[in-house]
Amino acid sequence: MSEFKLFYRKDDMVKISRSIEFIKQIPENDILWIDLNDVDEEIEFQLEDFLKIYIQEEEEMIEIETSSRYIETRDTLVVNTNFLLGTYDKNPVSFIMKNNILISVRSEDLSSFTETGKKIFANPHNFTTGYHIFLALLETRIEFDADMIEEITMEITNMSNSIQDADEDALLEIKNLQEKTMMFRENIIDKQRAVSNMLRSSLVPHELHAKLTILIKDINSLLEHIRFSFDRLDYLQDTFLGLLNIQQNKIIKIFTIISVIFLPPTLIASIYGMNFDVMPELHWKWGYVFSYVLMAIFIVAFLLYFRKKKYF
Repeated sequence: MSEFKLFYRKDDMVKISRSIEFIKQIPENDILWIDLNDVDEEIEFQLEDFLKIYIQEEEEMIEIETSSRYIETRDTLVVNTNFLLGTYDKNPVSFIMKNNILISVRSEDLSSFTETGKKIFANPHNFTTGYHIFLALLETRIEFDADMIEEITMEITNMSNSIQDADEDALLEIKNLQEKTMMFRENIIDKQRAVSNMLRSSLVPHELHAKLTILIKDINSLLEHIRFSFDRLDYLQDTFLGLLNIQQNKIIKIFTIISVIFLPPTLIASIYGMNFDVMPELHWKWGYVFSYVLMAIFIVAFLLYFRKKKYF
C-alpha cells in the first residue's frame, strides 16, 4: 500500500502528516522522519529537490558491495539493508540521514516500522533527531529478528524430538531450516556492518555511541544463536544420515538372511532337478517327501541359528 508519512516536532510533541505539500509549511529543523512506503516517483522527485538528496532505485538498494550498502559523504549518510518479512522474503530498505532528518524508502508494510511509530508517540522526548529514530528502527528490527530466530529454534527442537525414521520430508525440512538460518546470518551480518560503520562515523551524534555499542552486542548475541542453530541442524542432518544408513543396513541384512536361509533348499532342488539317466533317488518312493523335509530342516536350522545370534 502506497503511503507517505512525515513525522515532525510541534510544541514538544511529535505529530504526523501524510501530505508531501506540508513539508514546505514547516521549518526543516522540525522534521524528524520521512517514511516512503512504495510511493510514486513524483513524490520522490519532490523530496529529492526539497532536501537535496538522491533516493536510490531498488536495483541500487540491493547491491551487495560494501560501498553500496553504506555510503557516507560530507553531510549525508546512506544505509541499505534488508528487513525480513514473515515469509522470510527479503525486503530492501534504504535509510538516508541528512541534517538530522531520516528518510526511509521501502516497498512493503513492515511491523518494525509500525512498532517504532508507536514508540515515538509514546515517548516523543526520546526522539530528538532522525538518528534516534533510525536506531529505534534497528533496535525494533533486532527484536523481531530475535523472535523469528526463537521460532526457528523451536522448530529445530521439535524436529530433534520427533525425528525417528529417515524419510524425504525430514531431509527437506532440515534443508529449509538451514536455508532460513543462513538467510538470518546474512541479514544480521549486514546490520552488524552498518552499525559498526555508524559507530565510526563523525555524523552520528556522540551521545548515541553507547546505544550503538549495545546494539552491536545484541547483534553478536543473535549471531551466536544462529551459529548454535546451524550446528544443531548439522547434527540433525548427521543423525538423519545415520538413521538412513541403519535402515539400509537392516534391509540389506534381511535380504542377506533370506538369501542364506534359502541357499541350501535351492541347492537341494537344483541337485534333484538334474535329468541324468543314472540317479539312485530317481525312482525312490519317498524321494519327493524326503527332499521337502530336508529343505525344511535346513530352513529351521538356519532360522534357529540366526535367532540365537540375534541377527533379527
